Amino acid sequence: MNNVRYVYGLTSALLVGGAAVSLMTGYPAGAQVAQNDEAVMDRVVPVAGAPSSFADLTQQLQPAVVNISTRQSIEVNRNPFAGTPFAELFNRRGGDNGQPQRREANSLGSGFIISADGFVVTNNHVVSPDNRARLEEITVTMPDGTEYQAELVGADAQSDLAVLKIQSGETFPFVRFGDSSQTRVGEWVVAIGNPFGLGGTVTSGIVSAVYRNTGQGGAYDRYIQTDASINRGNSGGPLFDMRGNVIGINNAIFSPSGGSVGIGFAIPAEIAAPIVEQLKQGQEIERGYLGVSLEPINDDLADSLGLERNRGEIVQIVTDDSPASRAGLRAGDVIVGVNGREVTSEQSVSFIVANIEPGESVPVEVLREGQTITVNATLARRPSEEEIAQQTQTFDPESEEPMDPEASDEMIAEKLGLQVLDLTPQIARSLGVPTDTTGLVIGAVDPNSDAGRKGLRRGDIILSANYQEVTSTEALREQIAAAESEGRDAVLLRIQRRGMPARFLPVRLR
Repeated sequence: MNNVRYVYGLTSALLVGGAAVSLMTGYPAGAQVAQNDEAVMDRVVPVAGAPSSFADLTQQLQPAVVNISTRQSIEVNRNPFAGTPFAELFNRRGGDNGQPQRREANSLGSGFIISADGFVVTNNHVVSPDNRARLEEITVTMPDGTEYQAELVGADAQSDLAVLKIQSGETFPFVRFGDSSQTRVGEWVVAIGNPFGLGGTVTSGIVSAVYRNTGQGGAYDRYIQTDASINRGNSGGPLFDMRGNVIGINNAIFSPSGGSVGIGFAIPAEIAAPIVEQLKQGQEIERGYLGVSLEPINDDLADSLGLERNRGEIVQIVTDDSPASRAGLRAGDVIVGVNGREVTSEQSVSFIVANIEPGESVPVEVLREGQTITVNATLARRPSEEEIAQQTQTFDPESEEPMDPEASDEMIAEKLGLQVLDLTPQIARSLGVPTDTTGLVIGAVDPNSDAGRKGLRRGDIILSANYQEVTSTEALREQIAAAESEGRDAVLLRIQRRGMPARFLPVRLR
């Protein structure tokens, strides 16, 4: 499985709450007209059997499917020795003075219009650049080639959804969400999008699976699987049923080659529609949070615990000061139900909890040492994925990690030759110190710095600087600045190393 990867295209989609019917329009007479009459739709697709053609359905729906392109400004470091001992030498010799440069980049994807006034839905990753990039411009291109500028109304990284608004007073054709909960394996579907930037492209197939869990984790790892061809650029485009309803938003493919092999995934409309409606109204998405790291019950775990297959998830880590810890959940517990809903591979704990309002108290059914117990947990608000990753991160002090310029505090790296991280309870456990220990953990050391020459290494904990506790990078920066302002050439650090008593060590400033 190491050579298998997920390929995410760049796309956009338009969504509107509500079930039923195909394309609607606000175009004047002579333009594409909505076909909302049940009798008309029955003539397009026979009730039984395969359709003789997708042409009439495509003609109705394609005007509401758009291409989305973005222009981004990306910060790049022109110093080829960034993060190495030669970086300062390069800067001194005039290598762009070490200043980052900005470069323009573009992305291309698909989307669909969900209202006559021009609201558009797409994937978040199409329009939300990473931390180094700044979004400069979004262009929506209609099937007839007409281009419009659009603004980002709202985005949600966890569900990978975003809503745009076309900057125009015109009216537009649009499509509606259907009820994806009624989707069945084997039903015909049509995908329309912009693969490889070719322009409007239509593919057809069937529903291969509903509520497919891909194993990537997260609260929304729950997709409609289809064999309709989906490639780079389809992501964010609509997946239609034979009634012309959007039942999914194309999001990813499973492929060893990077191209379609008949395994595509779409975000179900029942998940997307309420989130899109909130984003459209400018609301912030709030989700429930329990605070556990979980693993599905596989055959070996089931056999070792005497459990049924495909039922429950085992708790590996309970986050400190979380709803789970306050409710009394422990590592080794097997959660088999939350709020009256059974936990299975199709309905994970993360998915159930994420769809419950923060602050609500829910019963959690647990198998513990052969006994079934129920605890009540008052859910908190789900943190961002970055915060969750930080809470559950592990730290290997034996790993030989080089200095990472993007992850380093610039002043601390420059003055002390150290990359430091906040000491979380999870990192404290991996270092064998009490979880209430405060300080900063060293992630990497420049071997050419005084800290490197004096033997500081990854995994050492900085407890204090100049006799002042340092519980944040800001606190350490303040002590460095204080030493310089007083004319001192070194900072006195108190260092804790695993299995050894804490000691004071002066480190010269650079």
